Formats: sequence, C-alpha cells, structure tokens
Amino acid sequence: MFNTFLDLKEGLAGYFLLASPYITSPFFAQSVIFICANSPKEGTMGIVINRHITKPTPKELLNQLGIKSIPSSDHFSITAGGPIENAHGLVLHTNDWKGKESIYVTNKIKLSTSLDILRDLSEDQGPSKALLALGHANWLPGQLEEEIHNNLWYIAPCEEAILYNSNFQTKWINSYKSISVNPHEISYYTGNV
Repeated sequence: MFNTFLDLKEGLAGYFLLASPYITSPFFAQSVIFICANSPKEGTMGIVINRHITKPTPKELLNQLGIKSIPSSDHFSITAGGPIENAHGLVLHTNDWKGKESIYVTNKIKLSTSLDILRDLSEDQGPSKALLALGHANWLPGQLEEEIHNNLWYIAPCEEAILYNSNFQTKWINSYKSISVNPHEISYYTGNV
C-alpha cells in the first residue's frame, strides 16, 4: 500500500515522487524525484535521481573544479537533477559525513552544496554513498499537490538501494515495484462510482 499526499502529515520531504506514465515532457517522463523540501508556504524542491549524466564523468568534473581525484576510485554518480539552476551542484548522501553546509532531509539522508564534500569524496573521506545532482526541480505552493491530485505523480517511500543505485535505467520501475504498482497498468481516467 502506498501513501497518498493526504496521508503524509509531515509533508513529502524524504519521499520519492514517481512520474505517471502519462507525463510526456522529456525531462520528467519516467522520472523519479527525491523530495528535499516541502512546505505549504514555500512549495516543493526535489532532485531527479534517474537522469544519468555521462559527461562530464565524476573525475572530469572534479578536474574542472580543480580537485584532484584518486584515479582508481569510483566516488559518486552524476544525475541531471532538474531544469532549475542546472549548473549548480547538490549532493544527496548518507549521514556519515558531517560538513558545515550539510542539512538533514531525513535522519539517514543529507543534502550538501559545499565543494568540501566533493574534495572529501575525491580523497575517499566523504560519505559512504553519494549522488551529485546538477540542478533541481521546484513547484510553487500547492502546485505539486494539485498535480498529485490529478494523478500526474505517485508517492513512494525512499529506498536508499534505489536512491544511490548506479543503474539509473531501473530506478523508475523499481520505485513502482516498491509500492506494488505496475505503471503500465495505471489508467489515465479516474472517477467515482
């Protein structure tokens, strides 16, 4: 059984937002978004976690930022986090790294914007798991709730095995499986009898 928006008394932060199969915009079609913040007064901010960026590679990105990396180490993956500020990096990571500009989204997942986390990741001193997002998605107050009400999005609990998985192509279907829903069987039409 999955949660509807009305069941989430604490808000959506820390949950996955799953694009319905009827969203056709290229950026959001079959997307999985990790919700970082959700407020009735300020709206919602999230990061698309399943749009893998292959160029630049993590090593190339670190080099562009002037950060030396350990060549044999695979530090993190990079995702196109959303259409807003897509040159700005945000790092979702496990709570075992304690940076100054790091905030808790849940008790197990933090969000960081500092270059310090990339420096530490490059030296194998960072968090045990991390996902770098370039950009993010935003909704105005009430906008996402309306889209959920119109069945454009479904909600699933965040699973770290999906969040940090480097197989980006399976995140959407695996997120639906986590709530026992086959997205290919979702009807476009809803109503009451």
